[in-house]
Amino acid sequence: MYEGVLITQSLRSGSELDDVRLVVTKISTVDNDSASADQPTRWTVLHFQVDDADADRLAAWFADALIAEPGVWYADFRNGSEHFVIFPQKIFRYRIGDLEGRAQAVDHGRRLGVPEQQLDWGD
Repeated sequence: MYEGVLITQSLRSGSELDDVRLVVTKISTVDNDSASADQPTRWTVLHFQVDDADADRLAAWFADALIAEPGVWYADFRNGSEHFVIFPQKIFRYRIGDLEGRAQAVDHGRRLGVPEQQLDWGD
């Protein structure tokens, strides 16, 4: 089972997930002072779980559904051994503890303009 977080404002209008089962474990709203100029400051955060068998499909869906501009977003989810970090049209999947894999995802986020303080997903 993977666990992840999705900021609902990161999804393109009209995006619809209908072939992957998510279990929502928590919903919260936060005021985020690290929002870029193109991001809203109030975020609705969905904490979720997804079965291992659906992880690849969910990652592919995020890669297609995340807003690419204005502003840049990512989504991520992990289990005890690996981590998916997904940007618009780009999926990173690396073993937890793989510093090179994590660095590649962080570098990609920087190149896209994701604010530095948002590249703190940890492992």
